[in-house]
Amino acid sequence: MYKVLVPRREDGKRVKRSIYHKMKKEEGAKAPKIGARAVARFVRISPRKARSTVNAIRGRDVSDAFAILTFSPKKAARIVYKVLQSAVANAVNNFGLNEDNLYVAEAYVNDGPRLKRLWPRGRGRADIIQHRYSHITVIVRDREKERELQKGER
Repeated sequence: MYKVLVPRREDGKRVKRSIYHKMKKEEGAKAPKIGARAVARFVRISPRKARSTVNAIRGRDVSDAFAILTFSPKKAARIVYKVLQSAVANAVNNFGLNEDNLYVAEAYVNDGPRLKRLWPRGRGRADIIQHRYSHITVIVRDREKERELQKGER
C-alpha cells in the first residue's frame, strides 16, 4: 500500500481539503500556458467516421490542418474545422499565443450517448438502430514556448 503525502500546517495538523485544492489550483495558474483546447460535445456523427478525419490532422501545423480540412469531402471535416478554429481562438485570445507557432498536439474522438430506435421486422420482431454521437476534442500547443520550456528544464 502506498502513502499519499498530505500537506501539513505548522502545528502538524492536516490542511483542509478545500485549502489543499486551492493551493494546487494556484500552482497551476503560475505555470506558463503553452496550449489551449476546444471540445464539441454531442455531435451527431459516428465516432468511427470522425476518427479518420481527426487522425489526418494530428501533429500538423494549424495552417496545414486547416488546408486538409478545407479540401476534405467528409462531413466530419466541417465539424472538426470548427473545433480547430475554436481551439486556435482560445489559444490566441485567452493565452496570447501566436497563431503561426501553433500545432495540433492532440486530437481525439470519444463516444457520446446513443439514440436507440426500433425498426420493425418480420413476424412481429424488431431490431434496434443506434444513432451514435461523438465528443470531439482538439488541443493546440505553441511549438516555440514548448521548446523554451524544454531548454529551461535541462
